[in-house]
Amino acid sequence: MDLMLLQNRLGHTFKDATLLQQALTHRSHSTLHNERLEFLGDSILNCVVASLLFDRYTKIDEGDLSRVRANLVKQQSLYEIAQRLELSQFLRLGEGELKSGGFRRPSILADTLEALFGAIFLDAGFNAARDVIRALYIPILDTVDPKTLGKDAKTLLQEYLQGKKIALPQYNVVATHGAAHNQEFEIECLVPKLDIQVFGTGGSRRAGEQAAAKLALEAVQKAFVKAPAAPRKSKPRTAQLKLTGIATIQPDAPNMPVDAVIAEQPETKENIKDESVKHATTAHAATAAAADGAEQAATSSATAATTPVASSADAVESSVATPNVTPHITSKSKTA
Repeated sequence: MDLMLLQNRLGHTFKDATLLQQALTHRSHSTLHNERLEFLGDSILNCVVASLLFDRYTKIDEGDLSRVRANLVKQQSLYEIAQRLELSQFLRLGEGELKSGGFRRPSILADTLEALFGAIFLDAGFNAARDVIRALYIPILDTVDPKTLGKDAKTLLQEYLQGKKIALPQYNVVATHGAAHNQEFEIECLVPKLDIQVFGTGGSRRAGEQAAAKLALEAVQKAFVKAPAAPRKSKPRTAQLKLTGIATIQPDAPNMPVDAVIAEQPETKENIKDESVKHATTAHAATAAAADGAEQAATSSATAATTPVASSADAVESSVATPNVTPHITSKSKTA
């Protein structure tokens, strides 16, 4: 395979081609293999990734930076980068590794990528190696969440529930399957407050718990997804105020006639009528009483001015002997 294609993908052209050959050589192929270059490249990789994280995430503490870095330089991450470079096409493997599919083995591909970083450092210095590593890792950093990267499913579930003030999940071994040397564990994960029950399986109890926690986390997150609230319909309100039998309409219904308001509520209509009649009767009675009092006062004054004072016997006799005196009729009697 043309090694120039690989150099183009890496973004570095070797001045010393033997360094590139050695970086691609597995120990099963010859004695001049890549393990020492791998050791050097591993240290350079950790240094460059640490520098990237330090500059990029200014508000993350040392513990979280270490967690994120460990996840970015682990075997699986290196294996995925090697696959994008199609590094398996350029490996130099022994006969046994070729037959056993060594060119697909994640450990071999990850070690070879680290050896390439070491070879670039020896060929052109630290800055050249840093530029290659940065070009490979910046696209990855653009897509990861440093708050969750590297955390297992149980940790993520626990943190999510604590953030919602919900009790921690419960894990129970439901069953085990298979022979003693090759058992599969079925684990139950419960979140009682949310009525969530899921099951996960794995080759160990820990693996089964992780599988169950992943399913539980998905279920919990779905449970907290709120459906959009239905729009509230605004209803015109007609308020009635009973003040001496008068119904008033509030400003939010200015065009609604009073009769219509009263008609909508029969009980209120009767109450208003009763209040109106009662008020009218009371007012009329008060007016009549006042007129009656005034007339009596005027009559008394006139009598006192024209008639001399007589004894009680004379007053009785006078009233009996005068048949033509018209009896006094008050305005109240006229009304009746």
